[in-house]
Amino acid sequence: MSIFEQRESTIRAYSRVYPVVFKTAINALQTDTTGKTYIDFFAGAGLLNFGHNNPKMKKAMIEYMQKDGVLHSLDMETEAKAAFMQHFTDLILKPRNMPHRMQFTGPTGTNAIEAAMKLARRVTGRSTIVAFNNGFHGMTLGALAATANPYFRGAAGVPLEHVTHAEFNTSNGDISALEAKYCASSANAPAAFMLETIQAEGGVNVANKEWILAVAKLAKKLGALLIVDDIQVGCGRTGSYFSFDDIDIAPDIICLAKGLGGMGTPMAMNLVLPELDDQWSPGEHTGTFRGQNLSFIAGKVALEYFANNQLMSDVKLKTTLMQEALEPLLHSDSTLTLRGKGMIMGLDIGNSERAAAIVQECFKNGLIVASCGVGGQVIKLIPPLTIANAHLTEGLNILIQATRNTMEEAA
Repeated sequence: MSIFEQRESTIRAYSRVYPVVFKTAINALQTDTTGKTYIDFFAGAGLLNFGHNNPKMKKAMIEYMQKDGVLHSLDMETEAKAAFMQHFTDLILKPRNMPHRMQFTGPTGTNAIEAAMKLARRVTGRSTIVAFNNGFHGMTLGALAATANPYFRGAAGVPLEHVTHAEFNTSNGDISALEAKYCASSANAPAAFMLETIQAEGGVNVANKEWILAVAKLAKKLGALLIVDDIQVGCGRTGSYFSFDDIDIAPDIICLAKGLGGMGTPMAMNLVLPELDDQWSPGEHTGTFRGQNLSFIAGKVALEYFANNQLMSDVKLKTTLMQEALEPLLHSDSTLTLRGKGMIMGLDIGNSERAAAIVQECFKNGLIVASCGVGGQVIKLIPPLTIANAHLTEGLNILIQATRNTMEEAA
C-alpha cells in the first residue's frame, strides 16, 4: 500500500483517475516514476497555460531566489509586485482603456469569487447574487452557493443561501425570464449577475454573445454589478487575454486566477472599477498569501507573451488544428458534438460511462484528459497554449482512437 493510500485523505480525486506517481514535467509532457511519458491535455485544470516548468519563468524565479528576493509579503509592497502590476497595466489594461484596480485576494479562484460577492453586496446594499445553471465558481461556502453542481453543493453541510440560479443561454439572446423576474419590482433587484462566458467545468458551454450583452444591459438597468469569472478561460486561453475581448461588455469586476501566476504557483486577483474598490476598508478581505512573490515573478514573464501577437496567433492556428483533426470523428458518429472557443474544447460523448472509459483508455495510451459537465459526459481538452504541434497532433490521435474504440464497443 502506498503512502498516498495509507495517509492521504479519501477526498483525493484526480489521483484515482490517473493512478501513477509523476516525477517530472516539461511543457505538455509529464513522466512518471516508471519512465512512461504522457501528453497533458489537462494542464492543471487550466492552470498551466504556458506549460510545465516554463524555462523563461523558471530562470526568472531561480535568479530571484538566488538574490534573496522577498518570497512572502502579505500585501506589502515589493519590487516583484510593482513589476507585475506595471506589466499588467501596460500590456493588458491600458490597451483596453480599462481603469480597473487590482485586488490581490487569497491565492485561489474561490477566494477571488468570495471577494467579488462581498463587494457586490457592500456596494449595492443587496444580498442576492444571480448565478447560472451548470456554473462552477469554487468550493468555499459563498462561491459554492453560486456553484450549481449538486455533488459539490451536497458537501456543504449548511444551507447555501442568497444566490439564485438562472438559465445559461448558449443559443440566443433571450433574457425574458430574467427581465420578468427582476424588472417587475426594484425590491427584487440583485446585487450582481455573475457568469462565466464559457462554463469550463460545467461542460465547456459557450454563452451566446447576444445573451451576454443582454445580461450586461440588464445589470446596468437594475443597478446590479456584472461579475465575469474568467478564472479558467482567461489569460489567453481563448485566443485573447480575456475570454470576452470580442464582446462589447465592461464588467464591473473580473475574477482571475489559474494562469495568472504563469508557472503554476498560486495567485488570484480581481480587477475592480475604482469607484467600487473605494468602498472597501483596509483589510476587510485579507489573507496570509496575498503576496506570493514567486507568482509575481513568473506572472510577469507570462505577461510578456502578450507584448506581441505571436502566442495568440499560435493559439488560433492550434485551435484550427484541433478542430480539423476532430472533424472526421464528428462526421463518423453523429451522437458526438464539439464545442468551445480557442484552446478549450469539449467533446460531448452524451454518456458518462463512455466518457469515463475514454479518459481511462487515453491515459493507458499516454494522454491525460479529464471529463466535465453534467455527470461527466464531456471530455475537456485544455492543453498548454505552448504545446508543440507534434504533441498536440499525437494527443488528438490518441483521443480519437480511444473515442472510436469506446463508441464501437457501445454500439
